[in-house]
Amino acid sequence: MTSSSMKMIDIAVNFTDGMFRGMYNGKHYHVADISTVLSRAWNAGVNRIIVTGGSLEESKEALAIAETDARLFCTVGVHPTRCNEFDDSGDAEKHFEALLSLAKEGVEKGKVVAVGECGLDYDRLHFCPPEIQKKYFEKQFQLAYATKLPMFLHMRAAAEDFCGILEQNKHNFCSGVAHSFTGSAEDRDQLLSFDNLFLGVNGCSLKTTENLNVVKAIPLERMMIETDSPYCEIKNTHAGINFVKSLWPSKKKEKYDPECVVKGRNEPCLVRQVLEVVAGVKGFSDIDQVSKTLYHNTCRVFFPQDLDSVTDALLASGPSSD
Repeated sequence: MTSSSMKMIDIAVNFTDGMFRGMYNGKHYHVADISTVLSRAWNAGVNRIIVTGGSLEESKEALAIAETDARLFCTVGVHPTRCNEFDDSGDAEKHFEALLSLAKEGVEKGKVVAVGECGLDYDRLHFCPPEIQKKYFEKQFQLAYATKLPMFLHMRAAAEDFCGILEQNKHNFCSGVAHSFTGSAEDRDQLLSFDNLFLGVNGCSLKTTENLNVVKAIPLERMMIETDSPYCEIKNTHAGINFVKSLWPSKKKEKYDPECVVKGRNEPCLVRQVLEVVAGVKGFSDIDQVSKTLYHNTCRVFFPQDLDSVTDALLASGPSSD
């Protein structure tokens, strides 16, 4: 399924989601299967996975999952749609201190590699109003500063406010990624104006011809790849499907088979498809070279301790170009 030199890092996997326990819309369909999903990912050339934390409790769960395998890591933070939890806790400062304590614990264990998922989401204001989102997005820069961690960021239909907050807090920001990027060309250029900010691309970034044109103009040196599974798969109706070469057998959840991916549920092995679409859209014939550049970008932000060996491998394989 993959060449021996291919290494990929999936920067966004929601392993805390019930679908990986066989739960779909409150109904149980199959056994918990994270271990099976991981085996498929490692066999596909995935080298590491970052498990997403989107609330205090979810971040605790993400850390527990990350501790089950040396190749798993996680984030600690509060998603914009869940920022009400700070005030709902009854003591927002105590809630923040609990996040900070968890992040520090995870750093000591070598597992927490970013603060997040945090940011702004103006597509789903029914979950949390913009003023609350902005207040606690800003607050989480303090978390990044205190831990010296990069940030795992979320931006939906909020580029102006998002970039404004980032600009105001850039003294607390070392680097990070705006993951699951689905914005316009203007949004892309606004985000790329921040030197240490990368853009994460997944199936949701590759739905339309317009999406593909936006992604085509993201410099490869400023990009990372992800699945955001169990969401954001590349569907047969998406423009990006034309560049997909790697396929896995699939079955519906009602007919669960551990040898197959669950139809409609994204999983980390499929990050290979995202890589293929990125390479295809950008006109690269050498997919291994593309994977090396993206791997280097990801290590630069989240795994700097490995950067020297990754850089050596990248230089040995020759230059990349857009």
